[in-house]
Amino acid sequence: MPGITREEVAHLARLARLELKAEELEHFAGQLDDIIGAVARVSEVADQDVPPTSHPLPLTNVMRADEVRPSLTPEQALSGAPAQEQQRFKVPQILGED
Repeated sequence: MPGITREEVAHLARLARLELKAEELEHFAGQLDDIIGAVARVSEVADQDVPPTSHPLPLTNVMRADEVRPSLTPEQALSGAPAQEQQRFKVPQILGED
């Protein structure tokens, strides 16, 4: 497999809107070549009996039980708000939308 060239790195940098110096182009070309080689080695090892996964270990969400507990009333929650409207915090408009 041919290595990553400086021109390819420069093209990727332009696409990403990055300005790279000549020595950075050489440095990143070597790094990208190493990364592509590592991915190729992993692809060689992966066989059909190995299912594709996003994580090496199974993930489970750990959540507490959803139970009703005493909390602030709307009046208490809004008591320190600088502005409120219809039992909600009122904040300045930032996106120019209605």
